Amino acid sequence: MNNDKYVALDVHKASIVYAIRDASGKIISTGVIETKAQTVRDFVRGLSGTIHLTFEEGTQSAWLYDLLKALVAECIVCDPRRNKLLESGSKSDDIDVAKLSELLYLKRLRAVYHGHEGTRALKELAHNYDALVKDSTRVKNRLKAIFRGRGISV
Repeated sequence: MNNDKYVALDVHKASIVYAIRDASGKIISTGVIETKAQTVRDFVRGLSGTIHLTFEEGTQSAWLYDLLKALVAECIVCDPRRNKLLESGSKSDDIDVAKLSELLYLKRLRAVYHGHEGTRALKELAHNYDALVKDSTRVKNRLKAIFRGRGISV
């Protein structure tokens, strides 16, 4: 007997909507959990069988991927723009996770690359440096404008 579970998550700031399909493709459970590390870990650990999990790329996807990749057999972070089935029909969180779990079950999802933590740390440092330089330039230009407005040469 195949004991695979196909889990789709729709991740939001405060909550995660989920849908679980069994090996025959039938939805066996849906619900909402809190977007907290321990809650999500407990949820995934509470599932039996071989877990195939997916969620869409977003602001929390890197965190969630790192949190769950060791707990499941397969973890796919997919590109929401490539999920054609999600574009048709009504839109709601429940419908989205049902369709996303169907795509996972049918193996029609394309994963986006999620590098290991060392690469991500470097990327975040470069992004923060760039933001700091832009902010410093903006403040410097603003101060120059204030001085010019008061007739003070810089």
